Amino acid sequence: MKQYLDLLQTILERGHDKSDRTGVGTRSIFGYQMRFDLREGFPILTTKKVAFGLIKSELLWFLRGDTNIRYLLENNNHIWDEWAFENWINSEDYQGPDMTNFGLRAEKDPEFKAKYLNVKEDFCQRILNDENFAKKYGELGNVYGKQWRDWETRDGGSIDQIANILEQLKNTPDSRRIILSAWNPEDIPNMALPPCHTLSQFYVNDGKLSCQLYQRSGDVFLGVPFNITSYALLTHLIAREVGLEVGDFVHTFGDVHIYNNHFDQVKEQLSRQPGQLPQLEIKSDKSMFDLEKDDIVLNNYHPQAPIKAPVAV
Repeated sequence: MKQYLDLLQTILERGHDKSDRTGVGTRSIFGYQMRFDLREGFPILTTKKVAFGLIKSELLWFLRGDTNIRYLLENNNHIWDEWAFENWINSEDYQGPDMTNFGLRAEKDPEFKAKYLNVKEDFCQRILNDENFAKKYGELGNVYGKQWRDWETRDGGSIDQIANILEQLKNTPDSRRIILSAWNPEDIPNMALPPCHTLSQFYVNDGKLSCQLYQRSGDVFLGVPFNITSYALLTHLIAREVGLEVGDFVHTFGDVHIYNNHFDQVKEQLSRQPGQLPQLEIKSDKSMFDLEKDDIVLNNYHPQAPIKAPVAV
């Protein structure tokens, strides 16, 4: 994963310091590309531990067409909690302590952080235990899963993009129109977070499936390692579904950035040497739509210790 470390170094050395909607601030560059040969090993960071279980359950959540965090919480996955939690604390129904700007405040005030964690834990338990509450406050709007599996059309119908991609790969693999889009301008106001990984294209050559992702915005330290691994896994799953081998994963960025409160963590990661990539194994003959996260495993994944950093919301 030297490609990823090179990206970190490039941003530190050549990036532009900019403000952003979170108030944290970033150092960013515009326009960058990485390429990973999926035959050389499964692309996941070895210079810090990446939670592959979270990546698996999130991708399976997308493929289900789900947009409610309840499924994620059932799989002990908390990576989308903050956006649902923010909707809850900004609602008229919320009667608890003041949680405005909870992300920045939790970083600076240990007493507030403890209070915030307690309130958020109560919120997550209500999502799990109260179906009506989950329907109202666990929903993130028409995010990735909705666009992938049930894109609404102007005539009242819908498009299952994943099903269409599988059909095209089986019947017209040389097509230049094998596209998966999460960016639906009409639905952006109805999303907890507009899609960061917006569009991907699939390409078949010599019996191998490659995927190129365009990502409009990339949080390099926290988000991008997940995105690399998630789309590599998606490429493997789709290739397996249609009887192809895997080729390359190409990752193209618009605004790719390091948050100002991640600089120390980035420097620590750059001090580490990458190790050998693991191998992906899918331990089931089931369709990709029926897989459980335990069906998907990494063999010989030996990462270095995790490096924690706060999420900018």
